[in-house]
Amino acid sequence: MQIVWILMLSLTAAAQVRPSRMEEVGRENLPAQKLGPDDLVAVSVYDAPELTRTVRVELDGTVHLPLLKGGVEAAGVFPRELEASIAQALETEQILVDPVVKVTVVEYHSRPIAVMGAVRKPLTFQAVGTVTLLDALARAEGLTNEAGAEILLTREAGLIARIPVKRLMKDADPAVNFTLHGGEEIRVPEAGKIFVVGNVRKPGAFPVRDAGDNSVLKLVALSEGLLPYAAKLAYVYRRDEAGIKQEIPIELEKILQRKAPDVPLAVDDLLYIPDNKGKRTAMAVVDRMTTFTASTASGLLIWH
Repeated sequence: MQIVWILMLSLTAAAQVRPSRMEEVGRENLPAQKLGPDDLVAVSVYDAPELTRTVRVELDGTVHLPLLKGGVEAAGVFPRELEASIAQALETEQILVDPVVKVTVVEYHSRPIAVMGAVRKPLTFQAVGTVTLLDALARAEGLTNEAGAEILLTREAGLIARIPVKRLMKDADPAVNFTLHGGEEIRVPEAGKIFVVGNVRKPGAFPVRDAGDNSVLKLVALSEGLLPYAAKLAYVYRRDEAGIKQEIPIELEKILQRKAPDVPLAVDDLLYIPDNKGKRTAMAVVDRMTTFTASTASGLLIWH
């Protein structure tokens, strides 16, 4: 009778020492998401230190533990579901009776999001928790001044969404602030450019963010205006669909005087404003004559 009483006390003590699932290791230190290949998880088996270890999900989607004959399916399941699968495998192979298993996610590696293009800090990071398109762009420290008018979002299925920057940033439209789950690629193409050379104060390449809002007058304004000897006639150089370069004359002076309609420009156009050589020569003659007259009047004329 004493032996039976001692056995009962031992079982009671063991039951009090054996922790519940939640008491043993607590909750995950990362948000619970479905696992995938290359994710790193910590498997804790109560009272079985030989089975408690950190393992990585294999490329075939399984995790492997000592004593188990085969791998346990981990890809596409939540950590709680993997706990149940490991416990069942340990029980089925008669390794443990009623095992207590806890799976904690250490690192996610199966949910990469890549951000590239005209952003300040291109990067690839893991989609842990809730991540939106704006979150991803914020991690990349925002768009550069060279960014175009669209953002290209490529999902795992190969589908590409074209998102207007204005609608996402300025209008704050939640319909285009997509939730990301990993496997997405975000590309921010650089804006196309229109080139201005010749007799302007600031020649250069100017980004085009709105394809329908670029004209000769606007590009002259962006170039900070004309120099004094700009010609009356300017030229636009543009390649046609066959790639052949075309020269299009533009009546610049009439446009500036509002006697002719403004001319629209397209991406990759080159606006050339030549020098008015006749005007420059005439002004040079006038300057010399003015200098000559002033010198004669002051008695400083020197003959060579």
